[in-house]
Amino acid sequence: MAPPEHRTEPLPLERLFDNTAVSDDTRPTEADLDGSGASLSSQDLTAAGWTPGRTLTVQGARLTWPRRTPGEPDNVRAAGQSVRVSGHGDALALLVAGTGAADVTGSGSVSYTDGGSSSYLLTAPDWRTGPLATKAVALPHINTPGGQLTEQARLYVVTVPLARGRQVSSVRLPNSPSLHVFALSVRATTPGWSGSWATATAGHPSVGPWSDRTLRLVAHTSVGGPRVRLRFDNTFAATPVRIGSATVAVRAAGAASRKAPVPVAFRGAAGVEVPAGAQAFSDPLAFEVPADADLLLSFHLPGTVAAAPVHRLAQQRSYVSEAGDHTADGSATAYTTVLTSWPLLTGVDVGGGPGSLVLLGDSITDGDRSTVDANRRWPNVLATRLRAQHVVPHYGVLNQGISANRVVSDRYPGDGVSTDTGGVSALHRFDRDVLAQTSARTAVVFQGVNDVRWGATADEVIAGLRELAERGHARGLRMLAATILPCEGEARCTAAVDAEREAVNAWIRDADVFDGVLDFDGVVRDPDHPARMLPAYDSGDHLHPGDAGLAALAESVDLRLL
Repeated sequence: MAPPEHRTEPLPLERLFDNTAVSDDTRPTEADLDGSGASLSSQDLTAAGWTPGRTLTVQGARLTWPRRTPGEPDNVRAAGQSVRVSGHGDALALLVAGTGAADVTGSGSVSYTDGGSSSYLLTAPDWRTGPLATKAVALPHINTPGGQLTEQARLYVVTVPLARGRQVSSVRLPNSPSLHVFALSVRATTPGWSGSWATATAGHPSVGPWSDRTLRLVAHTSVGGPRVRLRFDNTFAATPVRIGSATVAVRAAGAASRKAPVPVAFRGAAGVEVPAGAQAFSDPLAFEVPADADLLLSFHLPGTVAAAPVHRLAQQRSYVSEAGDHTADGSATAYTTVLTSWPLLTGVDVGGGPGSLVLLGDSITDGDRSTVDANRRWPNVLATRLRAQHVVPHYGVLNQGISANRVVSDRYPGDGVSTDTGGVSALHRFDRDVLAQTSARTAVVFQGVNDVRWGATADEVIAGLRELAERGHARGLRMLAATILPCEGEARCTAAVDAEREAVNAWIRDADVFDGVLDFDGVVRDPDHPARMLPAYDSGDHLHPGDAGLAALAESVDLRLL
């Protein structure tokens, strides 16, 4: 006979709360998240912007932090409970933490209004030992009956696939009492939107500091449309960031716009506070976005920002203003400082279109050694090809390359202020940088050279690539892989490294794990010396193609594979 809770009607999650995770620092005994008396600090959560009842957007999903005061039940220990939830989308998002000093894995099911169901498997990392690279937020302290510990507490957002196009009616939680669920929701799909430009957060370095300054970032569109919305991410941060106002304009030259910048709103307000680890989307704005054009995305930072989530290698000059809110300025006069990175802004979506193509890569995709301000990265050239043909849909092209990035190991650890902006691994950023991208349809994985250059074996890289393919397929994405380019002549590209590279490439070509292969190695290698790049394509450092080599990569793509 099924346990009693399996026979009850689904209830809202908050009606099922049976554990207390949050305590006031002065009353730590009022909560016990893990059975040992340890708990989350209410003061730390407030400092991160995670206040009771606040709705946070993480990985495109809107999740509400429990509206509970410290010492009240605020989460569910998963034990097969049936939770009422509605909506249709591409994923179920859960705000979770595991306890017990190890990852917690469990299976559950989703019920749909048509009477059908689907199963899912999820893993929740441990709240004290799980990876910082994938956490939604890390708090600096843990409360215990014996006093506060200076030890990081982690909370995670995990997503599991849903049957697309079907209305969810309820969710059965796993039977895993060490899995604590604080919130859940259906992540809505984004029909009517395509991603036109995106970039990946590569780290959290010191900046500025900027106080009462306006940033005017230049972003080059891949596709156009009659509406626009912007995405800001406070990834890896420990505190909220306040955006006082923001505008969009088409660039004339430098920091000057063609016409007066148009303000965007955030749920009807001029500005928005983005909590630590969360993101904010602007409201849809009727604005004609041209394809293949530079936009000026300006936002005012009224407070002091001394560190920020950043994409370091923009290969594009942007601008910082003198003091004041200059978001509405059409002229460039106030913008006196040049910026060579993209802080905070991570996406520009346009109305209409067939969806997006996501390119997950390293510095070669990022455009390292391409001409600055010229948009000669291979993703830009590919976008030009897509716009000029009528064989496949005119997808938006989203460049998710990060210079120095690897498949299987982190460069940036995923937390704290650091000079390392090589990003967390492709495995750790895949959910955020691929699965959560607007209307993603196809993904290309073009990584691995940094792994083998820094000691990873071919088997390790292959295992990582296989996992990426499986995770993409589980969400209905078409997954392509590109072979790794030769790099003999660069200091770390030894004969042993080249052997590992060739082993990875042989697997990519032969394994039939991906839906298609882009043989970039074959495009740029010297046929008389296959371990090195053709001089005509070499930027001069023997690792990165120059403009001609990047164009050759894009021109070689069989668009039908997309």
